[in-house]
Amino acid sequence: MGKLAVLALRVVLVMLLAGSLFVQAVMVPLLNADLEELNPQYAYLRVPLLVIIVLGLVACQVVVVCVWRLVTMVRRGTVFSHAAFRYVHVIIGAIVAAALDVFSLACLLAPGEAVAPGVVLLICGVVVAILGVALIVLVLRVLLAQAVDRDNEATQMQAELDEVI
Repeated sequence: MGKLAVLALRVVLVMLLAGSLFVQAVMVPLLNADLEELNPQYAYLRVPLLVIIVLGLVACQVVVVCVWRLVTMVRRGTVFSHAAFRYVHVIIGAIVAAALDVFSLACLLAPGEAVAPGVVLLICGVVVAILGVALIVLVLRVLLAQAVDRDNEATQMQAELDEVI
């Protein structure tokens, strides 16, 4: 991975992290203030909705930090090691947690008439899409495991070749 690509990815990651922190620090309190004016019949939605939003942001922040660590490993040439699996596992866990978070939003909005049933169905579709991303990362984890095995084999063969020479 070239230096320019690493730099571009890091700029994007910093922007994502800064944006999510801005949303947590500024937008969530503003949303809280707006939700205080909510129809009293839907007032029970306010706190769970804010918690769901904050937990979703935290899951995204965890993914961004883990991707940053993996990019650092790529730059150093150490990504094909067992240490990379820790970050990949955390990414998969955070994505699954985000899917559960979005599903909890669907469950929160499903009873009553707060939103149309089609909206709840669309949110459940988003849950399936998020779980699809988790499965894609899981497949990439398998590819990383194969690459680590090949790298270890190549290192061992190089050592044997050095002994012969």
